[in-house]
Amino acid sequence: FTEEKLGQAEKTELDAHLENLLSKAECTKLWTEKIMKQTEVLLQPNPNARIEEFVYEKLDRKAPSRMNNPELLGQYMIDAGNEFGPGTAYGNALIKCGETQKRIGTADRELIQTSAINFLNPLRNFIEGDYKTIAKERKLLQNKRLDLDAAKTRLKKAKVAEARAASEQEVRITQSEFDRQAEITRLLLEGISSTHAHHLRCLNDFVEAQMTYYAQCYQYMLDLQKQLGSFPSTFLSNNNQSSSTPVQSLSAPSVLASASASLPSVSNSIVTSGISELKSSSGSRKARVLYDYDAANSSELSLLADEVITVYSIPGMDSDWLMGERGNQKGKVPITYLELLN
Repeated sequence: FTEEKLGQAEKTELDAHLENLLSKAECTKLWTEKIMKQTEVLLQPNPNARIEEFVYEKLDRKAPSRMNNPELLGQYMIDAGNEFGPGTAYGNALIKCGETQKRIGTADRELIQTSAINFLNPLRNFIEGDYKTIAKERKLLQNKRLDLDAAKTRLKKAKVAEARAASEQEVRITQSEFDRQAEITRLLLEGISSTHAHHLRCLNDFVEAQMTYYAQCYQYMLDLQKQLGSFPSTFLSNNNQSSSTPVQSLSAPSVLASASASLPSVSNSIVTSGISELKSSSGSRKARVLYDYDAANSSELSLLADEVITVYSIPGMDSDWLMGERGNQKGKVPITYLELLN
């Protein structure tokens, strides 16, 4: 080997087909490692968490279950919403957002689990299994080639007939062993094509897992947007100064409000005047419930989104509330959860 590197010995070259197969295998190994590592980074951006999972895997122990980022954010939102009060618009919105974040966190776990089984594990099995076998046989092939070249060199240097005959016999044996090892290596390397086909199927599974994950997230956020679109955009006064920037609802144009009044942007002026008329009269109106509401106490009425109830005003009642009736059930309901019907 040293003499070859110094240019003092001839080297038996591998045939072009085998060289191409070796190059293809090396290229496959290189890019498989890069794709595998970057996929791990994509699925788990926290390097400390990846190291922890690696250590537990090597110790053959199950890593402790911890909340992921969306789940943690969701829990904070839910706790804050309960603290502020589920009956308030902001508290209810926080709880709705928190529940959605926790669902996204669950979908994220499913993506990681599915991707690990269907995509990362097959890539890792190739690196740690098939390619290690190829590398072992490739190294053995190089040793057989060196044995053959050494035998050829001794044959060239042989002067005596007996030594020449022994060298010729050695060359035949080493040539046979080299050819046999080259065939073994070639057969293993030709399996790289089937590896590519297998990895292609795994890639399709990974893409499908991502598609499912993003579709779930989109649907969760779409549902959340529909719920939050019914929440009012409120302009609150601060130190007798009104907000200078209007807040726009997700589903309706914003309505400018003065510092002394808070008007919902979702309800337009017609609906607002309808509530005012209802409060000033002794009549009742039908109203559609915009989103779910859980009663905070026995004086309130729990609501379900899209149901229609009867509402009316009682003298002296808080301006943010109306009385609602559903069959034999009766209780206070927040006006921001309602849409008056003509």
